[in-house]
Parts: sequence; structure tokens; C-alpha cells
Amino acid sequence: MPQLEFHTFVPQLVWLVIVFGYLYVMMSRVALPRIATVLEERRDRIADDLDQAEQFKRQTDEAIEAYEKALAEARAKAHEIAQETRDRLHEETERQRLAIEARLAEKIAEAEKQIATTKEAALANVRTVAVDVADAIVAQLLGEADRSATERAVDTELK
Repeated sequence: MPQLEFHTFVPQLVWLVIVFGYLYVMMSRVALPRIATVLEERRDRIADDLDQAEQFKRQTDEAIEAYEKALAEARAKAHEIAQETRDRLHEETERQRLAIEARLAEKIAEAEKQIATTKEAALANVRTVAVDVADAIVAQLLGEADRSATERAVDTELK
């Protein structure tokens, strides 16, 4: 192997230094600036992307805040509408209840009048029936009865 021969060792070291120096100069003047430029562009792009992401995050937060505000307003409006509807229905129900109570009061008054009329008619019939029964009883017991005396006696007992 030629690398292990000691008499060619010094020229190999010289060539190593020359090639290493040439590669170092080429890398530092050509390749490394290009790599640095690419890295700088990548760093700038990442910074721009982060700024844009932060802007999108702010817009998203604003949109969420606007949504929550609109949702709260909608809930408040729905609650207000529900309360108005409840109040209106309560008023309407109360109005209907009062109308029904008034009709029932009228019907009750009519029924009481009819009951009073029927009661008076029944009481008049009771008097007539009582007079007839008393007259029949007196006739059976005494043989003959005085109708006017029987009516007076029944009237006295009924009052």
C-alpha cells in the first residue's frame, strides 16, 4: 500500500494540506455562502410564517369573540322573546278566565232564578197538595170538611 510507505509520507502530507486548503477555500467562498443564504431565507420564511400564524390566531380570537358576543345577544333576544310570549299568553289566559268566570256567573244567576222559580212553583204545589191531603184526612175522620178552614190551617203551619 502506497499510503503506508514512509518515504512518500511527506509528499502525501503536502498534498493533503494543499487539497485540504483548496477544499477549505472553495467551501468558504462558494458552498458555505450559498448554504448561509439558504439558511437565512429559511429563517426569514419561518419568521414570516410565525408572524402570519400569529395574525391568523388574532383573527381567529377576534372571530371567536364576535361569535360569542353574537351568541350571547341571540340568547338574550330569545329570552326576551320568550318572556314577552309568556307575558302575552298569561294576559290572554287571564282575559279568557275572566270572560269564562263572567259567563259562569251569568249562568249561575240564571240557574238560581230558575231554581227560585221552580222552588216557588213547588212550594205552591206543596200548599195545594197539603190542603188536598189535609182535606181528605179530615173528610175521612169527620165525614165532611170545610175547605176554607183547611186552607187556613195549612197556611198557618207552612208559615
